[in-house]
Amino acid sequence: MSTILIGYDEKEESRRALAHAADLGQALGASLVVASVAPIVASAGGRSIGADPTETSLDHRADLAVARDYLDHRGISAQYVEAVGHEADGLIAAAETYGADMIVVGSRDVSHLHRLLGHSVSRAVADDAKCDVLIVH
Repeated sequence: MSTILIGYDEKEESRRALAHAADLGQALGASLVVASVAPIVASAGGRSIGADPTETSLDHRADLAVARDYLDHRGISAQYVEAVGHEADGLIAAAETYGADMIVVGSRDVSHLHRLLGHSVSRAVADDAKCDVLIVH
């Protein structure tokens, strides 16, 4: 395994995923890529109306800065990527772009209804990624 991509958004589940990926990367000598995805908002008609106005590019840069501080403190270098799109699609695209062998994402407890409606990013990544996926609970 040479490259691990981590989905990061400064939530507790992402912090756990980052810690696990850092441990795994160190153990395997793998490169890390940390990605924060700015979601796209879709209209009721299903067409994209642009980036989510509640999550600015500055928010995602701040998320990545927190991840960088954590990894720097552990003496681990990584690449940091801002992606745009549905969170799962953005992570999968970044994984393909950077040749990731594995995607690591955190998982929060979501209701069965939210999963059925497609609100589980970790589930969507696991279903659609062409590489291995580690879901950290």
